[in-house]
Amino acid sequence: MDYRKYISSRVKEVEFSTIRHFFNLVYQMPDAISLCIGEPDFVTPSHIREAAKKSLDLGKTGYTPNPGLPELRKAISDYLKDRFNLNYNPESEIIVTIGASEAIDMALRTIVNPGDEILIPTPSFIAYKPCTLLAGGIPIFVPTFPEDEFKLKKNVLEKYITKNTKAIILPYPNNPTGAVMTKDDLEEIAEVIEKYDLLVISDEIYAELTYGVNHVSFASIDGMKDRTITINGFSKSFSMTGWRLGFIAAPEGLSKEILKVHQYSVTCAASISQYAGIEALKNGMKDIEEMREEYDKRRKFLYVSLIKMGFECFEPKGAFYIFPSIKKYRISDTEFAERLLKEEKVAVVPGSAFGENGEGFIRIAYSTSMDNLKEAVIRLENFTKRLK
Repeated sequence: MDYRKYISSRVKEVEFSTIRHFFNLVYQMPDAISLCIGEPDFVTPSHIREAAKKSLDLGKTGYTPNPGLPELRKAISDYLKDRFNLNYNPESEIIVTIGASEAIDMALRTIVNPGDEILIPTPSFIAYKPCTLLAGGIPIFVPTFPEDEFKLKKNVLEKYITKNTKAIILPYPNNPTGAVMTKDDLEEIAEVIEKYDLLVISDEIYAELTYGVNHVSFASIDGMKDRTITINGFSKSFSMTGWRLGFIAAPEGLSKEILKVHQYSVTCAASISQYAGIEALKNGMKDIEEMREEYDKRRKFLYVSLIKMGFECFEPKGAFYIFPSIKKYRISDTEFAERLLKEEKVAVVPGSAFGENGEGFIRIAYSTSMDNLKEAVIRLENFTKRLK
């Protein structure tokens, strides 16, 4: 039976993830070192796990309110105020989601009409394009460059704005490059947002993972809160990927409409995860600090190692990725990644997976142990010596 005729044209446009392709190949190589998945190697802190267990023991296994447990929304509101100087009403401006991924999807489905253009800086997270397509929008890719440390620049952004532009996704700290945007950088972008009357979806899932600089939330820039849908979550900062817990913070005029989509799509996030999230926000700041310090050690080791090997690479200031250029080896980034996995059993992701502007780079995730990184560096050096 030919099922293709039954499949939505929007779904047909969506491609499978290159990251998952390499991740699946690693499963076939037990002794391979995977540096391709952006998942913390830390187990969720014990006190957070215990809070979830306690909720089970107390029989708190039913539906929660659609936007999330009131106690969790209050904790999120307090967290955003304390950490990023953001003021959101927990009763009407915060929605608890099934990870930041659902938050991105909900935000786009809420604001996009067919034909609306969504600006996406590139290289960036691979899900932005398919989520835009599935919402009926048109993804427009705005390039960022290594000489600018992959920051989005005002003069470049303006070139891609048309009468059909509805919003821009701001993905900082950035996956895959590790780039961050300072307050000055964001203020320049804010001028463009206001000039062209745009909305912003600010994906800040890596907000707690910055090194030597403080994260600045776009909604904290003067005049931008009313135009911004802020997205964050627990996966990266608290090492809670499997709990699937995130949140949206947005002005009531936007959040009440997003809640409709959330309500009819998933009803609510899992109650068990929400109770774990309350504990994380109340007592988990030290956990974040300890994990961030360990990531920073790995970041510094990997950056120095790559420079010593002769890679061209800017020093990432956020997330847990590094994005070196492999252009000097005169092979494609896909061939580089495939051969590295086959010949040295080290898995990385070709930069082209993150958009055209990622071609000629590879993404290395340092969300793994230092022992794994040290061995991977040895194998990578052996591989590159054969390419010279």
